[in-house]
This record gives sequence, structure tokens and C-alpha cells, in this order.
Amino acid sequence: MNVNVHQAKTHLSKLLERVALGEEIVIAKAGKPVARLVPVEKAAAKRVLGTAKGDFVVPADFDAPLAMCAEEPQHEARV
Repeated sequence: MNVNVHQAKTHLSKLLERVALGEEIVIAKAGKPVARLVPVEKAAAKRVLGTAKGDFVVPADFDAPLAMCAEEPQHEARV
């Protein structure tokens, strides 16, 4: 739907109701589109910290070298 600035100012509440129902409104000045009224996207649900507490346990040796890495020979850097 297209409206001019005067109509938008006069009927803003009604236009906002239409936008809330999903309609897009274009506001024009001197016949040229200058703005769009669109519904606001719903915000994503906020993440809650600690929801996985107790679901897994980090082993004490999680940062120990892996077996295959320990077996690989060490290479000297070439200069």
C-alpha cells in the first residue's frame, strides 16, 4: 500500500495496525517513495547459560597430547 506523508500523519495508528498484521506500507513525498513501514522481526530467544550443566564431563586429561601426536617423530626446523 502506498500513502503520501499527509495520509501517513493523519492515519498513523490505522497504518500501524495494518503493518502489525503483516502489510508493508510505503510512504511517498511528492509522489516519490521515501520510507517503508514494515513489521518488526521477532527477536530470537535469549540464550540461557548453564542449561547443559551436568550433561557432559570434561576429562582431567583433555589437554594431554593425543597418542598419534606423541608417536610422530619431531622434525627439526630448517633454516
